[in-house]
Amino acid sequence: MVVEMALTEEQERTGMMFRTNMDDNCGMLFVFPEPMRAEFWMKNCPLPLSAAYIGPDGTILEIRDLKPNDTNNVVANTDNVQFVIEANKDWFARKHIGAGTSVRTQYGGLKETFIHR
Repeated sequence: MVVEMALTEEQERTGMMFRTNMDDNCGMLFVFPEPMRAEFWMKNCPLPLSAAYIGPDGTILEIRDLKPNDTNNVVANTDNVQFVIEANKDWFARKHIGAGTSVRTQYGGLKETFIHR
């Protein structure tokens, strides 16, 4: 998967808003400085998405579907989410990726790649 990164507050707020298409193996990665109870919504986002809520160790904790233009928050079941990957709806299921899967980059684990202390 090739992901675009939401690096600024504006990019985090905007996310996938106003996009009408996305290549199948593309997505968006959100990196938070500390673990938290992530909440995502789909205001102004016409694409149906799936979001993988990922813990600090890079393990997918849960995958939630996000409905187009839905302004209701989709809240994680845990306060231990440090990364989120948004992808086309059902991308994770089609790739047989679910809770418990470890996510890595070509440079190593997510924390080692993105969290610099």
